[in-house]
Amino acid sequence: VMSLFRWFYSFYSSIGLRNIAMDSNSLAMPMSDPNAWATAMNNLGMAPMSMTGQPIMSDFDPSLGMMTGIAPMNPMMPGLGIVPPPVSQDMPIVKEIIHCKSCTLFPPNPNLPPPATRERPPGCKTVFVGGLPENATEQLIVEVFEQCGSIIAIRKSKKNFCHIRFAEEHTVDKALFLSGYRIRLGSSTDKKDTGRLHVDFAQARDDLYEWECRQRMLAREERHRRRIEEDRLRPPSPPPIVHFSEHECSQLGEKLKDDSKFAEAVRVLLTWVERGEVNRRNANNIYSMIQSSNSHIRRLMNEKAAHEKEMEEAKEKFKNALAGILVQFEQIVSVFHAASKQKAWDHFSKAQRKNLDMWRKQAEEIRNIHNEELMGIRREEEMEMSDDDMEDAPEIKDSDDSGPLAQVEALKEENDSLRCQLDAYRNEVELLKQEQGKAQPQRSEEDATRQQQLSFLQQALQGMQKQLLKLREDLKQRETELEKNSEEKQQLESQIQSLKDRIQAFPTSHALPVSYRRLSVWGIISTFLHVHPFGASIEYICSYLQRLDTKISTTEVETLLGRLPCTFKQELTGVGASLEKRWKFCGFEGIKTA
Repeated sequence: VMSLFRWFYSFYSSIGLRNIAMDSNSLAMPMSDPNAWATAMNNLGMAPMSMTGQPIMSDFDPSLGMMTGIAPMNPMMPGLGIVPPPVSQDMPIVKEIIHCKSCTLFPPNPNLPPPATRERPPGCKTVFVGGLPENATEQLIVEVFEQCGSIIAIRKSKKNFCHIRFAEEHTVDKALFLSGYRIRLGSSTDKKDTGRLHVDFAQARDDLYEWECRQRMLAREERHRRRIEEDRLRPPSPPPIVHFSEHECSQLGEKLKDDSKFAEAVRVLLTWVERGEVNRRNANNIYSMIQSSNSHIRRLMNEKAAHEKEMEEAKEKFKNALAGILVQFEQIVSVFHAASKQKAWDHFSKAQRKNLDMWRKQAEEIRNIHNEELMGIRREEEMEMSDDDMEDAPEIKDSDDSGPLAQVEALKEENDSLRCQLDAYRNEVELLKQEQGKAQPQRSEEDATRQQQLSFLQQALQGMQKQLLKLREDLKQRETELEKNSEEKQQLESQIQSLKDRIQAFPTSHALPVSYRRLSVWGIISTFLHVHPFGASIEYICSYLQRLDTKISTTEVETLLGRLPCTFKQELTGVGASLEKRWKFCGFEGIKTA
């Protein structure tokens, strides 16, 4: 695999995509065996090629490699050296011995688990390399890892580890490939000249800073792109409205008379009126332009009627065409059913029967879909007709009972519309039954679909009947409530009339000269006795009144109370020696009895 990377480097160096100063000796690293190079290329699904670009194996078959099932990679594919292709984790990668100028790398045991790595930091370009030999130098580290990519900096420690920062992020993945390799300097077997490499991701502030800068740049580009897209999708601004003048007013009047320029002209007129351009001097001109705008209403109504007529014609044409198509589908389905009878069915082969059965099912499904669509159009037409009938119904103009009567009338209209829909559903059910009786006995699937349609229609009929019964019950309840309300209304009117008669008769029978002082005394006594529901003696009442008026006497109060027998009454309370006369307020008792 390292030889493969070396070949990528030589290829990109030859076309000028990389410019790294390397010794000619480092480009001529010897390989232990050309078969190892061919094996590595074969495992990656690529035709083995030498350093000169010539194929090593003329009869190479990509399907025989270890990467079977993955499309073979083209070594000349642009961008192959920039982003390494993903390698399946299930496919084992055979690691070979790598010979460098001053050291040798031995692969780890393939049976061991892969070396553990930490989570990759964002924008990682730095790797940690541990397990270096004690005698390893910076030149040796450059010799081993510069094959993965361009190195920017190396920070070597005295404790047999170092940090390497590459120029590109993808080179870190190539460096991680060397994790687990045993390194030996030259042919020495000394412990200080050997070691086991451990390569892992390293977190560096420079990498994080560059990654954040790159993310900010991408965010700026995304914001710029969104702003451009919003500007592109933003609706254009409306054209400016000209200012009012005599010349513009005369031109606008001519435009309002032109049908093609009416929409633009009426918008200008609306703006002028909203701006307050109307005054006594130009009021006649503005009025004439408004009158011209009003004259277009008839034209617009005619255009609307014409479009509605075209739409109705198109609907009728579509319905007729759909009915014709449905008839043809019925004929095709009947042909399939005739072919499925025993007279003709026995003469077909097994494959032909299978095709006929499949075609019959498809034709039945399409026929059922078109039938449902046609029935839906008919239902919509019936609902539109019922809505028109409801709109044309006369309104009730009874001012006294407008609320309950209007509700009753609305329930009656809804009842009639539901009855019409119920009749329509019954007609459809009868038609389906007639068609089923006339048609020949068909197969079980068609019978099932017909039965399903009949069950749906029966359920709809049952629902409509239940709704109709509920509406009838509501109608009866409303009628009874209306009768009760009318009776209560009559009773209230009679009571009001009786009260009016009593009020009119009262001043004739009790026409007495009443002064302001007496009225005030009556009002105070009424308030006082109303607070004392069990009554009060004449002395108690006088003591209360004498606080307000010292000149009032007991006899005067008693005469005033006796002059209003409907308002004040005297009762005897107590037993024996405790017998006492008390006055009570009875003004509200007459109203309660009335």
